[in-house]
Amino acid sequence: MNILIQGGRIIDPANQTDKVADLYVIDGEIAAYDSAPEGFKADQTINAENHVVCPGLIDLCAHAREPGPAQKGSIKTEASAAVAGGVTTMVTPPSTNPVIDTRAVAQLIQDRCEEEGKMQILPMGALTKGLQGEQLAPMAALSAAGCIAFTNTRNPVADSLTLTRCLEYAATHDLLVIFQAEDNALAKGGCMHEGSTCTRLGLNGIPESAETIDVSRNLLLVEQTGVRAHFGQLSCERSVRMITEARERGLPVTADVSIQNLLLTDENVNGFNNDFHLIPPLRSQLDRAGLIQGLLGGSIQAICSDHQPHERAAKEAPFADTEPGMIGLETLLPLGLLLVEQNMLDLPQLIEKLTSAPAEILGLPTGNLSIGSSANICIFNPEMEWQLTPKTCHSRGKNTPFMNYPLKGKVSQTLFQGEVVYNG
Repeated sequence: MNILIQGGRIIDPANQTDKVADLYVIDGEIAAYDSAPEGFKADQTINAENHVVCPGLIDLCAHAREPGPAQKGSIKTEASAAVAGGVTTMVTPPSTNPVIDTRAVAQLIQDRCEEEGKMQILPMGALTKGLQGEQLAPMAALSAAGCIAFTNTRNPVADSLTLTRCLEYAATHDLLVIFQAEDNALAKGGCMHEGSTCTRLGLNGIPESAETIDVSRNLLLVEQTGVRAHFGQLSCERSVRMITEARERGLPVTADVSIQNLLLTDENVNGFNNDFHLIPPLRSQLDRAGLIQGLLGGSIQAICSDHQPHERAAKEAPFADTEPGMIGLETLLPLGLLLVEQNMLDLPQLIEKLTSAPAEILGLPTGNLSIGSSANICIFNPEMEWQLTPKTCHSRGKNTPFMNYPLKGKVSQTLFQGEVVYNG
């Protein structure tokens, strides 16, 4: 199919492009800018005037929930939520049921995603069998089956020696390891950031050291083994400082942060709203400032949604007894635009953190609008005001503090491999 995207502001950070132009798509690939290729005849024309045309977003952490409890979500529902938010590639953790520690489970996820045909889901493989932290998972076989990286999520590894063996194996095969840093003993029983708000509400806190101690240990082992490492969903200012120092020493480490930790703090938890029960928790104003500084300084390369859909019952209990997490695929872009509105980032910088930067971390050829590249494209109106409501939400989960919240910036079309998969 030949598609003409007409008159949009094309922002492609990978190619340092920011201009108003026409974009031509032929047979699923970016064919040209400005002038039509010889003999081009559009089968479909999209009027992108006053819209931004950018690469499809790449989300480094989003739970699809399949295989697993159907009441929380499925590849069908969460893929629909993804493309409604302009996301054409998302990375899903191995904490499925069963765990992604066999080729069969990894292939199942990709086959189901291909059946939907809307976007790409890249599975992370388990670092240890069953995420139990005791025996190495068959990482080389999982990589051959399509696993893009390996993690033990927030599950503890039995000891530092076992983790070292995992990292040595990954380094030998040049596999990317993703850390979601948490010392389980220090975090046990906690449900929000340990601070004055936590004390006032009478809730058990999670100290910053629960993250920073694990970041410190993992950085030492990265240095020892030489493994390529990524730190996902950092929440503490001191973690950012350690990552900065490690990168200055030449360690092969990258990091991301979830959008909610850039916008909210533990003070927002006031009122026991269960949608603010998140892991990692919302931290202090100082931590938020440190995360933003890390984003601006390049220590944090990407922003993710950390999308975690839950059924209503999972959030209907006393705050500490609810399941942590919030949905975020559909709000990742408009919440990111709040950072632009607050003059913390400019628009091309934001799009870089959502497209080319995560692509570079994962070693993907996507995340750009280069001639000849796959036409994964997000078209959005940066000025359009809207609200996410339970009725319009595509995700099976409705758990977000941003439900019915005034948002600005709405995706109008999403293209995946040259096909319009969302038309808002």
